[in-house]
Amino acid sequence: MNLFIRLVEIFSKLLGYIAAFFLMLGVLVVCHMVFTRFVLNAPTSWQTEFVTYILLASTFLGAPWVLLTRGHVNVELLPLMLKARSRFVLCIFAYSSSALLCFILSFYSIEFWYEAWDAGWSSDTMWGPKLWKAYLAMPIGFFAISLQYLVELICLVTGRTPPFGITDTKPNQEIVEQVL
Repeated sequence: MNLFIRLVEIFSKLLGYIAAFFLMLGVLVVCHMVFTRFVLNAPTSWQTEFVTYILLASTFLGAPWVLLTRGHVNVELLPLMLKARSRFVLCIFAYSSSALLCFILSFYSIEFWYEAWDAGWSSDTMWGPKLWKAYLAMPIGFFAISLQYLVELICLVTGRTPPFGITDTKPNQEIVEQVL
């Protein structure tokens, strides 16, 4: 079990580095586009579409790393109001339903990617890249975040991490009073 958890965490971190590289690449291409348009007064043909695809890929591929580092936006009012047992049950429900949803999206995004690959879909723009390359980030990202949710669920059930990362340092009533 520890090996599985470690491998998924390594995979999520790797995808996070790839997503960061894609984000940096997108910024560089936008800078190139601005320089080409406004300094050289030349038209651009591929930059806008490339940036769109690379930022989408960065979003899908970076999602597991964001989950790993607890970087998603959380509304913690309800978990903070609950007692430890209820918070645990809510966390089980949230992680398992999220994992299930992401596994389902993985399946359908694989079908979508395969359809684009099999039919040879290309963009209708002048640049016209093959769309299967742009769509590949969806099944990889959804599958990886599914695995990361599974790891989060395993760590929760085995007591390695507290529900929602919240430890009970104060009684619930004091926490609620602070939030409100």
